[in-house]
Amino acid sequence: MSTDALRSDFLRIANERGFVHQCTDLAALDAKLAAGPVAAYVGYDCTADSLHVGHLISIMLLRLWQRTGNRPVVLLGGGTTRIGDPSFRDESRPLLTDEQIEANKRGIRGVFEQFLAFGDTGPGAIEVDNATWLDELRYIPLLREVGVHFSVNRMLTLDSVKQRLDREHSLTFLEFNYMILQSYDFRELNRRYGVALQMGGSDQWGNIVMGADLIRRMDGAEAFGLTVPLLTTASGQKMGKTASGAVWLNADRLAPFGYWQFWRNTEDPDVGKFLRLFTELPMEEIARLETLEGAELNAAKAVLATEATALLHGREAAEAAAKAASGASAEGLPVVVVPELATGIAAFALVQRAFGLASNAEARRQIRSGGVRLNDAPVTDEGQTIGAAALTEDGAARLSLGRKRQVLVRAA
Repeated sequence: MSTDALRSDFLRIANERGFVHQCTDLAALDAKLAAGPVAAYVGYDCTADSLHVGHLISIMLLRLWQRTGNRPVVLLGGGTTRIGDPSFRDESRPLLTDEQIEANKRGIRGVFEQFLAFGDTGPGAIEVDNATWLDELRYIPLLREVGVHFSVNRMLTLDSVKQRLDREHSLTFLEFNYMILQSYDFRELNRRYGVALQMGGSDQWGNIVMGADLIRRMDGAEAFGLTVPLLTTASGQKMGKTASGAVWLNADRLAPFGYWQFWRNTEDPDVGKFLRLFTELPMEEIARLETLEGAELNAAKAVLATEATALLHGREAAEAAAKAASGASAEGLPVVVVPELATGIAAFALVQRAFGLASNAEARRQIRSGGVRLNDAPVTDEGQTIGAAALTEDGAARLSLGRKRQVLVRAA
């Protein structure tokens, strides 16, 4: 189907901004959306106490889904986290205790409230935990009711499984069941809430297709799947990963200023793509910003950083982060004003302030791991005092965290 012929606002905008990678039946989904509101879900396993930037594209898609009049469903994997998704992994995930899963669930809930409006009617978002039904399953009835609809031959051909087997890495029977339970989730959400679409990353394509097929086989109902692209940066790095680890969405894991700086450090070729996916700026403005070059492109990166940070942490925090960076040097590096440099500040405190890390403990860890440099010299003593002597003739010092995060720090 030609994307020019799309009638639904959601698919038209999603396609225009680069969200659509695969769809089970684009024309039929477009027709269904054009006929009225539809409920769709994305699932998130509770493997950590915060989501990270790698999850953000699906969250933005749920936000767009709601903005175009449809109902988003956030599915927390309180049940499936006990198994672990094997998709495109070389080894099994560590099994978490029920207590760890509950703590992680509490940690990630707040993020969705920043992006979605929750409510009991209309397009109001709802949150569901698949432990609600998975914990109640009985093994033999599940095999008889659901297992008969799954061909092991077909399951073995899925890329997520085939890759593990081709590399001769162990795939446990526990993990092999994951796709059955994910399909069961889709069927339950379809029955309970009328969910007709599952969305997710392209690594979930096989699982999503099998879920839609299960609904068709068991209930004769229409169901769809849609995936977003798995993003990498222009240099080939997985989206949301840095030399210092994941880019967390919770402020207690990564402060708003550190989050702002992550976006400010976007590689030049990625600016337009990220503006389309991770901000809600009009397409005309994005088209203008992505044509800028040199120092003007750095201004576009600052716009990206501020808009993306505002969606997650609020406009006030975003503008405070932009103000803290206080412009850029001639080299295009963010400038951070730390008044204590005039009299002296501990190295760990400077690193925490300059990069917006969640805690002094995290700053100390980065120094101990050898990831911090001041004026291109390694910082080895986390407690050393850094003062005016570190400032060069232009009144600034270059501070680096890992290979790609750099700022200039000034006392005023």
